[in-house]
Amino acid sequence: MVYCSRIWGNSANSKKTYYANLDYHPFEKKSGLAIELENHMDLVYELWENVKREIKANTSETIYSVWFEPLKLESFDGQTVRLTDDPFRCKIINQKFIPLLEDSFEKIMGFRLTVVVEPVQEKPKKQEIAITDIGESGEYTFDNFIVGDSNKFAHAAAKAVAADPGNTYNPLFIHGNSGLGKTHLLNAICSEIKKNNPDAYMIYVRSEDFMNELIEYLQNKRDTSVFHNKYRNADVLLVDDVQFIAGKTSTELEFFHTFDTLVKAKRQIVLTSDRPPKEMATLEERLRNRFESGLIADIQPPDLETRIAIIKSKAKSLNINLPDPICMFIADKIKSNIRQLEGSVRNMQALMELHGAEANMSTAQLAIRDIFNESDPIPVLIDKILDEVSRTYGVSVADIKSRRHDAKFTTPRHIAMYVMREITDLTNQKIADYFGLNDHTSVLYAVRKVKSEREKNYTTKTIISDIIKNVQSNS
Repeated sequence: MVYCSRIWGNSANSKKTYYANLDYHPFEKKSGLAIELENHMDLVYELWENVKREIKANTSETIYSVWFEPLKLESFDGQTVRLTDDPFRCKIINQKFIPLLEDSFEKIMGFRLTVVVEPVQEKPKKQEIAITDIGESGEYTFDNFIVGDSNKFAHAAAKAVAADPGNTYNPLFIHGNSGLGKTHLLNAICSEIKKNNPDAYMIYVRSEDFMNELIEYLQNKRDTSVFHNKYRNADVLLVDDVQFIAGKTSTELEFFHTFDTLVKAKRQIVLTSDRPPKEMATLEERLRNRFESGLIADIQPPDLETRIAIIKSKAKSLNINLPDPICMFIADKIKSNIRQLEGSVRNMQALMELHGAEANMSTAQLAIRDIFNESDPIPVLIDKILDEVSRTYGVSVADIKSRRHDAKFTTPRHIAMYVMREITDLTNQKIADYFGLNDHTSVLYAVRKVKSEREKNYTTKTIISDIIKNVQSNS
């Protein structure tokens, strides 16, 4: 990190002076401003701390502690700084202290900014809350969660959190492979809290949606205080697949401040991931420490008895009767994914109701055959690989497929080639064709180079494993 003392000057020289350690000036008005601000929000927060120190040095201790210390930085777009406080203090500050704030920013920055001080927005009303896919249908509750040795600890922790949110196990971090019931537990927690406290402000969000929403605010120069208030005023924040924010610097920073705000206010946070925090190699250390500060519960693949119970429960909910041998057959074939277990039962229902099939072994074989043959066609799989590499490295698919030789682009390009070779049957020449290359030797070189790096570098190994896992789990 480049600290503010190395960035922010206090002379009246050109503002570019204060960015000698950067390749560009992140607050200059130009295309892509929002993305640049997003990547340097840590500097913005440190700027505010420097400004407060400047104010403290030029006012009495009483004035500083009463009027300035409580102020919160909400957003900065390069020209306007937005600060928030309670309505009473905002009124006084706007009447008496705006010149002092703007003078202090100018002294630290070297150029004049507009300072806006406004009241903290009220928590959204209940009817304004939109919670995506969270317990609305009652499909996923604690009552229909099948408990076994593989998940009983996570189930017990989730029930404890739902009974006393914010005070028991905060944060709760649930990890396990895809399809084992993590999202079911998130839904169950939300449904239980909603039942006990209908006015609770709850947000369920997938980490990718959180990241994309933040980027949309910044790219369109929207007031980020609205984004902050949405998430930082939640009574309960549930984040699914939080592993996707690892390595996304600006998203990690935003989530870090959201996390700290909620925990300090004793608001409940529940996170799910496909791995424990210690295995998120690209996650910022301070976030990893916070994820580990509460309770960590893992979910393992269900044993045979639990798988049979899941099949019978799903069959009952669909009003079909499956004989024990059929349940045993399906449970024996599908061992590590609850979604697939439930999907096989739905397939059985469709075959029985739409085609008049009987609940016998032949129908069961047809039902699970469809699940085992759900692989994507090669062009679709290639697109998914490119999209996942693009998302991981923060470059466009067009740049990955281009001939540009900057390390920023060649590394993800080589990774994409390697992953294609690993999880498809494509030859080196076919992969070369996808990249518009005349000769397969470039692909051969890339695959060998990445393979060598993967064997030597744990971070590279983890990133590639993540990409492959995400591509396959979304296939």
